[in-house]
Amino acid sequence: MTQLYRASKGQITDEMQKVAENEGIDVQKLARRVAKGYVVIPTNNNRNTKPCGIGKGLSTKINANLGSSPELENVNLEVNKAQMAVEYGADAIMDLSTGINYKKVRKAIIKNTNVPLGTVPIYQAGINASKKRGAVINMEEEDMFKAIEEQAQEGVDFMTIHSGITQDTVEKVKESERIMGVVSRGGAFLTAWILHNQEENPLYSNFDYLLEIAKEHDITISLGDGLRPGCLADASDIPQMSELLILGSLVKQARESGVQVMVEGPGHVPLNQVEANMQIQKTVCHGAPFYVLGPIVTDLAPGYDHITSAIGGALAAKAGADFLCYVTPAEHLSIPVLRDVKEGVIASKIAAQAADVAKGHKIAWAKELDMAKARKNFDWEKQYQLAFDPEKPKKCRERKPTDRNDMCTMCGEFCALRMVRNNM
Repeated sequence: MTQLYRASKGQITDEMQKVAENEGIDVQKLARRVAKGYVVIPTNNNRNTKPCGIGKGLSTKINANLGSSPELENVNLEVNKAQMAVEYGADAIMDLSTGINYKKVRKAIIKNTNVPLGTVPIYQAGINASKKRGAVINMEEEDMFKAIEEQAQEGVDFMTIHSGITQDTVEKVKESERIMGVVSRGGAFLTAWILHNQEENPLYSNFDYLLEIAKEHDITISLGDGLRPGCLADASDIPQMSELLILGSLVKQARESGVQVMVEGPGHVPLNQVEANMQIQKTVCHGAPFYVLGPIVTDLAPGYDHITSAIGGALAAKAGADFLCYVTPAEHLSIPVLRDVKEGVIASKIAAQAADVAKGHKIAWAKELDMAKARKNFDWEKQYQLAFDPEKPKKCRERKPTDRNDMCTMCGEFCALRMVRNNM
């Protein structure tokens, strides 16, 4: 049975209890939101996952993408990335591996972490079709559902499923004036498959069967935005919105089947369109938790896209996004290394905290007040402890050590806090 089904029957699960305790909210209120589909708790029945609530009234959560590629495949490196992401505050991990040892990577991450793990099963289906039949476009329907079933049995907690890529939405892309076309890898797999085979997407036409698998294992379906914009100029266009309308209908279908579901959102969006995108999704998708990549708010910062996405992520989360997928400095350039993972997670944590403070989240505000008191009292160790990256502020302070503990080398004797405090 799924968390949604149990909540709809008035049952309080251990996972709901732990999420309520961590969030500081009433467990009955949380259960009602789970029952309505406003909150999801991704936790596969086959895995002992640390409970994480995503959705209405909860703190903004962070996801870290990682995974091997055909160009760079190192199982231990991907495990280290996953562990580093969790160490610096990632609430969930997505394994996007497309190298030949993708199964080893996935199983190793499951073994060595306990936060919710997400995948994109169409990658596995496409890789296998390419090996067996020469190309991704030669996937068969059985390949797609076999990958979903296999990953569900292994313990994957949530899966990106591109069911909004249909013959109709693909036609809208062809008719549009998009610059970047289809930038989602999973979306491209299915778009190419539809164009080649002239058939409907099985993940859409047989969505009921997909829900049966998800319900059996309590997989949270993350409805993928296969037609998300890949540059600012393509944001909020007809293909993007057409796909979103389909996802809204699939949200209702999933909930009626007792399956937890969230919706993925755009990646490149001008700052003035971010809030509207969040509001449209919440309306069209019936309040389902919204999972956004960034969003990136300028295309001119390769190497710094963790910053552009943090700007967009803060505004998106303030306007209704519940789950931020980090973006690393390596975005659009290369597979991220450990340092990129750390910087990406911290940038997203900053965005999430800023948004939670703006929304009045009690735990977020408590941390801000603790930091203010620590600064007032020159309690450096407390400041390091509260910081998203404890080592960086410590290293900054140690650049030119001072014997005085009640000042830093920026102001020295002219420290504003000391002068005012000592005379009041």
